[in-house]
Parts: sequence; C-alpha cells; structure tokens
Amino acid sequence: MTLLGSLLHPAHPPAPHLDKLIPSAAMPGGEVEIRGTHLSAQNGVPPTATIGDVAARLTMTGGERAMLRVNDGTISGDIAFLKQNTKSNLLPLSVAVPLADNLNPVANPAMDADGNLYCTLSGPRGQQTPVSIFRIDRDFQMRPFAREILNATGLAFDRDGYLYCSSRAEGTVYRISPAGAVTTYAEGMGIATGLAFDEYGNLFVGDRSGSIFKIAPGGEIFVHATLESSMAAYHLAMLDDGTLLVAAPTTASHDVIHAVSPDGEVSVYFRGLGRPQGMAVDVKGNVFIAASLAGRRGIVRITPQKQASLAVSGPNLIGLCFTEDGTAALATRDALFHIDLQTEGRPLF
Repeated sequence: MTLLGSLLHPAHPPAPHLDKLIPSAAMPGGEVEIRGTHLSAQNGVPPTATIGDVAARLTMTGGERAMLRVNDGTISGDIAFLKQNTKSNLLPLSVAVPLADNLNPVANPAMDADGNLYCTLSGPRGQQTPVSIFRIDRDFQMRPFAREILNATGLAFDRDGYLYCSSRAEGTVYRISPAGAVTTYAEGMGIATGLAFDEYGNLFVGDRSGSIFKIAPGGEIFVHATLESSMAAYHLAMLDDGTLLVAAPTTASHDVIHAVSPDGEVSVYFRGLGRPQGMAVDVKGNVFIAASLAGRRGIVRITPQKQASLAVSGPNLIGLCFTEDGTAALATRDALFHIDLQTEGRPLF
C-alpha cells in the first residue's frame, strides 16, 4: 500500500473511547447518550455496541456522540463500542429489572419500615378493581393487601406503620393497619391525590382541583395552600426543613414544582419540566422526579442548587420511592421496577 493509501485507509483505525454515559441508569426502552471520541462509522461500516455480552441498538452515531437504546431483557453491565477490529473501554450501565406487573399505579409506590413495597391497582376513574393495593414482600412475592378502595391513588406511611391511601374518585383518605384493615381517615378532600407527612405527624393531601389540605394528628382539617388545578394529579414530597414540594402536571411544556412553606406560602421551586409526577428526596436534599427534561423522559435529579439532570432514562415512568442499599423502586403505568441508583432516600421522619 502506498503512503497515501495508508493515510486514507489506516490498517489500525483509532479505537473508540467512551468518556461518559448520560445518564448511567436506564429502564428497558430508555435511551442513553454516550460521549467520547472516534464513535462514527469507519470506511462506511457503522460501529456496534454491547451491554455486557448482549448486543444493543445504536440509534445515532457521530464522532463524539452516540445514542443507545436499551432493549427489553437487558440486565446491568458494561457498555462497549466495537468498530471493525477495535474495541473501546468499558463504562457501567445500571438497568432496571422488573419487580411486579399487572398493576396500575398513578403516583409513587411506598415502602414500610420492614422493606415491603406497596403499589396500587387504581383502575379507570369510577371503576372498582378487585384489589386496591398490593404488597410486594422482600422475597418479591406480590400479595393483595387492601380492597374496596375506589381508584386508590396516593400512598404514604405514618411513624406508627399505618399506610394512608387517597381515593381520587371519592375525595377520601383511608387509614390501613399493618394487617390490612381499612378505615376512613378523612373525607371531603376534593379530587384527592398526593399524600405526604411532615415531622409533626401532619398529613398533607393534594386536591388536584386546586387545594393542599393539612390534616393535624387530632383530625382538624385546614386549607394549607391554593394552587392552579392539575390535569392529572398533585404529587407531594417533603423536604427536611418542612417545605412541601408539589408537582402538578398541566398542558404546559415547562411545568413547575411548587414549594409550599410551613406557613402556607407558595413559591416556584423549579421550572422547566415536562409533565412532572411522583417525587422522592434523598438524604442530601436532591429531588428525584418522574418527568421529561429537554424532551427526554425518565427520572430527573434536581440538586439543592436547582441543577437538573437525567438520572434514569425510560418511558412511562410516573413515580418512585427509595428502598434499601442505594436502590429505588420505579413505577410505570402498569408495573414496578427495581434499580440501583447508589442513593440513600430521606427518612420519613
């Protein structure tokens, strides 16, 4: 080969190098952005990629950027780029695995003090389902936990281990014992959706038609704040300082998370999300929320400094809760998934 030919067609093209995954966690069906060098085709031959030993689908490749789709059935593993006879370095990707299906959550799942998960089978508005809430035990067995709650919606635990569930159809909040006995806790809550407790045992209830109710431990009910109505639900989360966060998806393309002070004053905590839904807070004060950011759906992480980034890529996510050992349970429209986020959730109290 001539010198010119060797320059045009090098025998050993530079190997692709991977610098960063954005994000480094994904649901099946999610897309991950890869940043690096030498990621484009070589002599008209496109590169390929693997996650562990399984082939992955590249939806876009360029010199310093590529997009990878996580196929169904993929498990966590190292991403590698292969281009002709060269192979890149490896970067780890955490992939969510299924926990339970045939569910219908419309807000966050919840976890009790023993590590059991709870999720709703909510159903269409006004339609009763055979089971309202399922419990997923630590051995991953799914069992019926509560019945006869119409359109079970928001879930939250109190410090005594009782589970509270809102009914968006009835405007009622139910109190459920650890054995599954259901009693009425409060009525007249409008279109009751999200629930959250503060450190004093006050229960906050989001009425998606425009009110945040506060129910004191003694049962007194107050209107804590008034917001614009939501097209879907109010999703609530509590910060360490007693600030209540409220996500309320609307038809806007840049929805906000509202912050409600302990005195009921409303301000904007963060603006710029698409259809924000269920939230959870970690021990560092980062807020994790099911939403779209810059057109990409998944779990968005918002730091206390209000910096937002995609933490998990994936479709159909509507909520989450932190579990144990840095992991989280992710809720889609019909299932629960489990993923390692290396993040410790904020204690309930």
